[in-house]
Amino acid sequence: MNLKRVKMPLFIIATLLFGLKTYFIYRFLFSIDLENTMQEFILFINPFVSAFLFFSISVWFKKQSRQMKFIRYTALIGTFIIYFNLVFYRSFTDFITVPQLFQASNMGDLGSSIFTLIEVYDILFVVDVAIIWYLSKKIPNAMSVSYQKSGRVFALAMSLMLLAGNFFLAEMERPQLFTRAFDREYLVKNIGLFNYHVYDLAVHSKVKTQRVFADGNELPDIKEYVNQNIQSDSKSPLHGIAEDKNVIFISAESVQNFVINKKVNGKEVTPFLNSLVNDDSTYYFENFYHQTLQGKTSDSEFLTENSLYPLSRGAVFFTHGQNEYNAMPEILKEEGYNSSVFHSNNKSFWNRDQMYDSLGFDHFYGEEAYEVNQENSVGWGLKDKPFFEQSIKYLQSMEKPFYSKFITLTNHFPFELSEEDSSIDKYDSNSNTLNNYFPTVRYTDEAIEKFFQQLKDAGIYEDSIIVIMGDHYGISENHNKAMSQYLDKEEITPYDHVQLQEVPMFIHIPGHDDGKVMSQVSGQIDIKPTLLHMLGVSTKNDIYFGNDLFSKDRKDYIALRNGDFVSQKYVSTSDICYNRKTGEPVEPKENATSESKAESACDPIKEKVEEELGYSDEIIYGDLFRFVDFSKSK
Repeated sequence: MNLKRVKMPLFIIATLLFGLKTYFIYRFLFSIDLENTMQEFILFINPFVSAFLFFSISVWFKKQSRQMKFIRYTALIGTFIIYFNLVFYRSFTDFITVPQLFQASNMGDLGSSIFTLIEVYDILFVVDVAIIWYLSKKIPNAMSVSYQKSGRVFALAMSLMLLAGNFFLAEMERPQLFTRAFDREYLVKNIGLFNYHVYDLAVHSKVKTQRVFADGNELPDIKEYVNQNIQSDSKSPLHGIAEDKNVIFISAESVQNFVINKKVNGKEVTPFLNSLVNDDSTYYFENFYHQTLQGKTSDSEFLTENSLYPLSRGAVFFTHGQNEYNAMPEILKEEGYNSSVFHSNNKSFWNRDQMYDSLGFDHFYGEEAYEVNQENSVGWGLKDKPFFEQSIKYLQSMEKPFYSKFITLTNHFPFELSEEDSSIDKYDSNSNTLNNYFPTVRYTDEAIEKFFQQLKDAGIYEDSIIVIMGDHYGISENHNKAMSQYLDKEEITPYDHVQLQEVPMFIHIPGHDDGKVMSQVSGQIDIKPTLLHMLGVSTKNDIYFGNDLFSKDRKDYIALRNGDFVSQKYVSTSDICYNRKTGEPVEPKENATSESKAESACDPIKEKVEEELGYSDEIIYGDLFRFVDFSKSK
């Protein structure tokens, strides 16, 4: 082929190559659900629309060298953006947001986790960049254009018309698309990854101004909602049962409920936690859901300490670490409690050093408090067994009563564990992640069992209540095929995916003999009022969105941070309303008068969920608690 005879401008070639690559990644590497032909068509055209919009800017450069340079580096930067999103998606099944870019300090701590997300074939994603680079250097005369002003204006007008057409089709297919910013998959599916990032930047700029213009006038409506829909004047049967007792809270990294009372290769995955299910001193909540999103473990901490929802974008620990809060450690401090966090990681990870101060914790025992070496660490750091063993001396010297939280590490993606530490064999599926998951969960289970004995030997056990909670999911949607094999299902449906967001939740009260399995729908948002009430602390004038887990007067749904919800009767996800017991979509006959019959049974709760999430966001974005003097109302 004689390259000098090529007549097509490079910005057109770049548009075609880059658009085709982007579509391939959308279609085959992101798990984007396409429901109809129109969605398929929109997904196909938007990579080319975005590519044409950016590459056509090059025609405004009169100098040939600047045209070529602009196209080269636009293709390179665009490829980096796509690839960073792809690696992120492989771990979180989500797309990067602007707030997460400010969490880049975490990247240095991720270690081997990142390398497990990189595939050999990823090198192919720079082929189009190499071609563009070669053509721009080899035959710049043939690749450049020299349009008159009218031609440049036409190129701009064409790109804007294509973009407007894309947005028009997107709005037809998904009405109110831009008011549902928490649903990033819908945004990427309909307007493309690059336009999503532009939109995300605009949203980020908008929310940053909320604190500036907030004046506290938003609070009366929020308080009214909380008083009417959340708080109750009646006390639960366990109110005050743990007054003046220590609270030991174990945040079990990535432990999901599907391992409880289950076996792999004929062996129990969690024998100790299974024993607690039937322990008379333990309350086990079998329908308990994590409500985290992009902040993962830090979101879990935020939920449990504040009974506020995390944000739909980024991690509150990073974006709003300097806010005023009325968190559980601060409340308990006024009741004479000392509070602490034990986590063998550096204090800056997830901005914990700043956020823990805002939440009112007295002490943080990070990696500097532990002896960590090659023999006692794996993956993200100190193994759980030596972690608990080395923590006991700090608990023994702590002034009582205390509230202490332990965050485990071993059962963290990519779930690494040596054979000598593995008590059960790996699972056998197409997913190494799921295969490795079961031995690390078992290791954490054994570590918790040993910790119970260590508490007894140290004389701490009898004067404490012990809470064990899974912090978030460990197995993402990317492993649905393997999960369907393990669960003996043909496929993992959206309904199944929501059910997999259940995490174990135990409240163990030594000397108590009325423990049982609790079946009501509940979640991490409920932890704060539950523990405070068990300790006999009033929450009457507080602002929170959870319920006492032991109260009969509680709302009958749990909101997930992405807008889905689970109620006693229904599960709402992916715009489908399911019967919670059967897993089948709700039949039209349940509400024959509604225009949207398949969703009608879920609509009333969905409205409450959106209102509740919105109020919580207002509190965080506006830093509204700075206008409330909670000390006067206690």
